[in-house]
Amino acid sequence: MTMTDKQRGWFRYGVDYLAPLAFLVTYFVTKDMMKASGALVVGSLIALAAGLIVERRIAPLPAFAAVAGIVFGGLALAFHDDRFVKIKATAINAALGALLLGGVAMGKNPLKLLLGEAVKMPLDAWRKLAVRYGIFYLFLAGLNEIVWRNFSNDIWVPFRMPGLMILTLIFSLSQVPFFMKYADQDDPEAGEPPPPPIG
Repeated sequence: MTMTDKQRGWFRYGVDYLAPLAFLVTYFVTKDMMKASGALVVGSLIALAAGLIVERRIAPLPAFAAVAGIVFGGLALAFHDDRFVKIKATAINAALGALLLGGVAMGKNPLKLLLGEAVKMPLDAWRKLAVRYGIFYLFLAGLNEIVWRNFSNDIWVPFRMPGLMILTLIFSLSQVPFFMKYADQDDPEAGEPPPPPIG
């Protein structure tokens, strides 16, 4: 059965948020970080499988997040140490920040590669936006380190989900005027082939 665009959108939201929601609910039901870590691993595996079975593909960022959930959740279970789960958000956000800022420094732009088909902007605007998001992701990585190292699990878990998601939404909404200013402007290099993948 072919999904409509609306159904596909809801399905992708489900794939993106299944694992963190499973972690959040399991923790607050059981107050057990190891059980929550197990739920994170299972949710990540289901999300990966669902994306591959239903759409025959999975977008790079959800795939990255799902693999990180499996790896860090698996390490937490293997070593019975919830610090691995706590640093997952640090690792993901630091990696995204480094990827964006490093790409700009090398004359590439991973953000344009991810969104370039959906949004048309001049290359200089893409670079500025990549720098903004790169700095923001590094800020989230540092903030996660501060919270998990200084507060209880009952505070860190809701900070992780939905706290970081809300911060990301607020930041993204703050960039709407930037999108509106540059959207649909001519891109002088639009006809060039995309650069090779980073790494």
